[in-house]
Amino acid sequence: MTDYSKTVNLLESPFPMRGNLAKREPGWLKSWYELKRYQKLRQKAQGRPKFILHDGPPYANGDIHIGHAVNKILKDIIIRSKTLAGFDAPYVPGWDCHGLPIEVMVEKLHGKSMPEAKFRELCREYAAEQIARQKKDFVRLGVLGDWDNPYLTMDFKTEADTVRTLGEIYKAGYLYRGAKPVQFCLDCGSSLAEAEVEYKDKVSPAIDVAYPFQDNAALAAAFGLDNIDGEAFAVIWTTTPWTLPASQAVSAGAEVVYQLIDTPKGKLVLAKDLAEDALKRYGFSDGISILAETTGDRLENLHLNHPFLERDILMLNGDHVTTESGTGLVHTAPAHGLEDYFVCNKYGIELYNPVNGEGRYIGELPRVAGLTVWEANPVILEWLAETGCLLCSTKIEHSYAHCWRHKTPLIYRATGQWFIGMDKAGSDGKTLRDKAMKAVDDTEFFPAWGRARLEAMIEGRPDWVVSRQRNWGTPMTFFAHKETGELHPDSAALLEKVAQRIEEKGIEAWFSLDKAELLSAEDCAQYDKLTDTMDVWFDSGSTHFSVLKQRGELAWPADLYLEGSDQHRGWFQSSMLTGCAALGRAPYKQLLTHGFVVDGEGKKMSKSVGNVVAPQEVYNEFGADILRLWAASTDYSGELAISKEILKRVTESYRRIRNTMSFLFANLSDFNPIEHAVPQDQMVEIDRYAVILARKLQERLAGDYYPRYAFHFAVKDIVAFCSEDLGAFYLDILKDRLYTTPADSHARRSAQTALYHITRSLILLISPILCFTAEEAWDIIGGGEEDSVLFHTWHEFPAVNEKAEAALLEKWQVVRQVREAVTAAIEPLRSDKTIGSSLQAEVEITAPEETYRYLKALGDELRFALLVSKAAVNKGDELAATARASAGRKCERCWHYTDDIGSVAGHETVCKRCADNVDGKSEERHYA
Repeated sequence: MTDYSKTVNLLESPFPMRGNLAKREPGWLKSWYELKRYQKLRQKAQGRPKFILHDGPPYANGDIHIGHAVNKILKDIIIRSKTLAGFDAPYVPGWDCHGLPIEVMVEKLHGKSMPEAKFRELCREYAAEQIARQKKDFVRLGVLGDWDNPYLTMDFKTEADTVRTLGEIYKAGYLYRGAKPVQFCLDCGSSLAEAEVEYKDKVSPAIDVAYPFQDNAALAAAFGLDNIDGEAFAVIWTTTPWTLPASQAVSAGAEVVYQLIDTPKGKLVLAKDLAEDALKRYGFSDGISILAETTGDRLENLHLNHPFLERDILMLNGDHVTTESGTGLVHTAPAHGLEDYFVCNKYGIELYNPVNGEGRYIGELPRVAGLTVWEANPVILEWLAETGCLLCSTKIEHSYAHCWRHKTPLIYRATGQWFIGMDKAGSDGKTLRDKAMKAVDDTEFFPAWGRARLEAMIEGRPDWVVSRQRNWGTPMTFFAHKETGELHPDSAALLEKVAQRIEEKGIEAWFSLDKAELLSAEDCAQYDKLTDTMDVWFDSGSTHFSVLKQRGELAWPADLYLEGSDQHRGWFQSSMLTGCAALGRAPYKQLLTHGFVVDGEGKKMSKSVGNVVAPQEVYNEFGADILRLWAASTDYSGELAISKEILKRVTESYRRIRNTMSFLFANLSDFNPIEHAVPQDQMVEIDRYAVILARKLQERLAGDYYPRYAFHFAVKDIVAFCSEDLGAFYLDILKDRLYTTPADSHARRSAQTALYHITRSLILLISPILCFTAEEAWDIIGGGEEDSVLFHTWHEFPAVNEKAEAALLEKWQVVRQVREAVTAAIEPLRSDKTIGSSLQAEVEITAPEETYRYLKALGDELRFALLVSKAAVNKGDELAATARASAGRKCERCWHYTDDIGSVAGHETVCKRCADNVDGKSEERHYA
């Protein structure tokens, strides 16, 4: 008796259903490194058009977190997809190495008492250790790049080119020295950049202070009165009592209406819109009368006395004065506020700063000398109470600037700093702000809302404080005149000489430099080396110059910068400003922004809450490809939610893809495309249809989703293609032909030809996202160990006549709709156990003319397309299907139910079709 199980083509898949990714990925990585995959790709890509994604450098401190993983995975997906699209897309990863966090860690590890050169040496060593740790994790994620030659902002050459970038900005006329108030961290002991400032709630004293008028006659004239008896006061409201020792003026709004109000305290000047609330705060309800009204422009240049110091206070008009809260009059301390600084500068009032770099008052001030600004608040309140000038004191909670590292409140403090001017005309007559605003216009944003965000920040940002009073940083390599502070007239040439030394010996070449090596004896007597270092945002923001312009495999400007949404105020902005100032335009053509990662409930991740998901945990449990698939399938334009449950759902999507590929490979294991491929015009019709569907998928991904970085759409369509177009339709129908027709029959080779095109295309489509899985698959279908999915571009499908293709798509779409109707008709029979498999059913279909014509054209092969044992079709007005259990017997080999079981001698348990196939008489298939 024949064992028919040995006559069907059930082959083992060389691609296992279980990926076992967590265990196998490290071995693949080792192999790829040994095979020098990245280096060989660079050779193969030579001569292609360039696509440059410039890496925003993570800071070299601490292990990578899930946000780092998202960032690097998205970059890798883009690099791989651009490579597939035919670009030469090198990826040079980088690290930001200077700055305070590393100084703090080195101080913790080694203490503060050591020579500065030794301290910098330890900082360099610490940064190198952190880079090695982070690099290991980035590589483990499958991120493709020149990991043996990354760029580091502490590389000697990069440090030298950072100095050169500053030189270009100096030559362009945007660098100047000033004593503006800047955000200052007392814990850092340094000014902070915009991106280093965060806002959170703080409780502060809120006080109303009376400034006595010096000349009642002048005040009376301002209000149109003949005279004013008794004391009169201008009342200010502030939440920073510690700034009062620096108070040099009181600002009024020129168009604001002010009232002169007689109160038990005396005559008070208050904004009309705020007077009622202010008087309630002071507890004045009786004995109040409004004497007169005037506008703020009439109060200009009146003189007041300081509330507790012997100082003349001038009344000014300022555009920053509002009537939203307070009293409508603003105490003005130019050392401690930008708006105060600008208005005082306009009136020629010199800046007075009584607070030193430690946040303590200088010795000339009574009572508060030596105290920190925070310690001084209660002392100043007591002092005001003694002078009778404190009208009210409460506490309020409000949003306040904090240091993003120390989480401590900042102060505005005027210090001698170096600035890049936003509104200062450069040597070409254009302001940096104008250039930057044009650069925003010239940039393409993903998502589009990034444009408005960056535009608003550029529009409103103050001058950039680029100097820092730190030790571990790129120095500002200028010589300044000891008396005037002016830079040496040969600064550009001197800077290049210093840059050459730094290129050879690093930043220590400046710190150890004897100025006599570069300056004449006369100049040595007049000029000093600057001791400032550059803001670390300048380091990273100028890497377009120090990296893109210096490395031959790269190009300037970059095609794309990609970072988190916080970088609109950070790296995106610092890069744009250095690019516009030094080279006239932004160093990028496109900006892509991704959101932050939150937990499964949308909450911010926190170690104290215990909801942190570490990338190391994910790839050790699930594999890096699952983490990559999660990152790609999430809409990164908003927050990205992650949890164990979410990862399990992602794993299910991965299984759909992997199981599909396992089936494809099983049925290709005896197929050689050179020997066995069937020409496109000779393929079975449904095979041609399936190839068209695969090509349409590739066109969507390669022509739309990948170019516009819409990876979540790509994942959605890949999964749908595997589960619906293939699993639930084409492959379901195909099994009969693959398994039951002779191995080398035209019917089976046609199917395998289609599967070959589908498989190659699918591997390439998933390769930017599932890089490990794609390489595993390519090892089977590609050209051996020396080959890689990286070395190929999108799959080339056989050409199809457009008209014929459209007709084929329309026809098989109709068949799929009919199949849905048939499935619905069969379902009740399955539910009540009348039948099990759909092959136990016979169906009768009524169809409108066009549908009838399509179905009739399939002839007897309609039953294969519908997965039933018998199908009849009749004309009717509407599509309808009825089903019944087949009266035939089940074929032992193909499982179809027919009346011809045993009709061929010697084959008593199988149908005639199977008997012929077994005997070598291959059945013909034209449609399904």
